[in-house]
Amino acid sequence: QVQLVQSGGGPVQPGGSLRLSCAASGRAFNGYHTGWFRQAPGKEREFVAAIRWSDGNKLYADSVKGRFTISRDSAKNIVYLQMNSLEFGDTAVYRCAAGTVRIVKDPREYHSWGQGTQVTVSA
Repeated sequence: QVQLVQSGGGPVQPGGSLRLSCAASGRAFNGYHTGWFRQAPGKEREFVAAIRWSDGNKLYADSVKGRFTISRDSAKNIVYLQMNSLEFGDTAVYRCAAGTVRIVKDPREYHSWGQGTQVTVSA
């Protein structure tokens, strides 16, 4: 299995930007989808974005479309989540995940998870 190590996140003001990183070790992302999920206090885990490593095909949640961008660095085996125009509602713990998935938005399809990072949007 692939091990995932996250970096980035922290506090930011509304309208600001942050970039999250998710680095793979143990094996590469080849053959996987890599996704980002988030969970706010008292809420269920929510799909944010995913990228298919084989061809770079991307999928976004409607709530982040046009504001967030998922990308990859194939040479470094890193997946990024660039978050722009952040809103109060984006406050959550963000976790990256990897797996050979059929339903991209279903967190149960992913078998490897990063440690999570807090993103807090506040004035």
